Amino acid sequence: MTLSMVLFLIGMLGLSCLSTIFKQQDQALAQQYIQTIKHRNLVIDLGNGVKTNAQLTLPAVGEGPFPGVLLIHGTGRVDMNETLGYIRIDNQTGSKIYPPAQPFFQISQYLSERGFAVLRYDKRGIGANFTSLDSNVWGNLTINDLVQDADKALAVLAQQPEVNPNNITILGHSEGTIIAPRVAIDNPTKVKNIVLMGAVAQNIREIGHFQGLYLPLLYAEKVLDHNHDGLLSVSEATKNPVFSSMVGNLTLVLKQNITSTTNGSTTQQLNPQYNTNKDVYISINNELKPKLVEQLNSLSVVRPGEKCNPLAPTPCPIWIKSQYALEPTLNIIGNGPQATSILILQGENDTQTPLQQAFVLQQILTDKRHPDHTLITYPNLGHVFYPSSEWQTSLGPIQPYVLADLYSWLEAHSGLSHSYVTTASTIGANTSSLNTNTTSPSSSTER
Repeated sequence: MTLSMVLFLIGMLGLSCLSTIFKQQDQALAQQYIQTIKHRNLVIDLGNGVKTNAQLTLPAVGEGPFPGVLLIHGTGRVDMNETLGYIRIDNQTGSKIYPPAQPFFQISQYLSERGFAVLRYDKRGIGANFTSLDSNVWGNLTINDLVQDADKALAVLAQQPEVNPNNITILGHSEGTIIAPRVAIDNPTKVKNIVLMGAVAQNIREIGHFQGLYLPLLYAEKVLDHNHDGLLSVSEATKNPVFSSMVGNLTLVLKQNITSTTNGSTTQQLNPQYNTNKDVYISINNELKPKLVEQLNSLSVVRPGEKCNPLAPTPCPIWIKSQYALEPTLNIIGNGPQATSILILQGENDTQTPLQQAFVLQQILTDKRHPDHTLITYPNLGHVFYPSSEWQTSLGPIQPYVLADLYSWLEAHSGLSHSYVTTASTIGANTSSLNTNTTSPSSSTER
């Protein structure tokens, strides 16, 4: 064979290889444009003239019926995506700048791509990205209203032709973990599984005590009290962003009623001893703590004729009073059907619903011999399952391994795969489970 023929064959072989590589690249690029989910917009009638928007996401391929998942959002002004932060428009480019976290949008996309029909809905009185606010509806809502809304959303999900009405999971996040067990108890034949993310076990009064009193006092003692003398620099505390996120405006917290000596009128003003222009100090236990207690107690005061501002940073008093009257989830979690499987996912750095909330829920389920419950905790993750410090929840997308754990458990408990068995494959998670269907009925593994 001549040299020219050898070079010709080598050239042809190279072109063949390049052609194969280009085909593979084209296929990879083409796969990015394959539709994996579809959706249908719905309107849910909540009763008494109140309606809300919802969206059902479905696998793009197949007719079903698919296992269904209902998403129940957390506390506050929350749309169907559980948007945390506003969608903003860049003034220079005109492009949208999306908020740091939309947990329910993430979950719906992830699960629907993998075979589930997922329904999510705007909280009553709330529109997309807070653009539609009904102050009358919002200002008068109670926790019982939210439970009834979830009941109605469950009925709508079960009625969809693509959904298997006998294979439905309800997933609650934060306040949604108070609602989800109650929906399961109300609908014992409709709910197959419960998922609790950022779980609440105690009454909201105890949660508020943790968020508004225990945590800021601990931060003041451990971080801001440099001399360990029980005193706090007002100037430093006011400028500390973490402490401000816990207590709000410290100057406002320290304000008190001052009665004028000239005309006898009473106004709220800052006591001269707290003048932040000087580096004055206050006692953490004797001055700051009473003010924080006073602030907590004032949240539930309903003043006749006073309407709740839906844009205010504090919750509406009517909602708080209804929460205070509610029996803790810890007392009712074991009242649901024994056939209902339960998954609890908890960030170990959760500063909204601390880790101990999940532990006591697991303890009561174990004590009541609930046959199938699993707890997975995640080091370094906060309330929205994004890396966070022990003092403050950071906002960002749910970590991929959390979504993978959620899907793996749901896949097994929705009849799509073999029984769920905890493994050591997930990054940085701790798993404890009691599951009569697994090869290890009671296990605890470091993951």
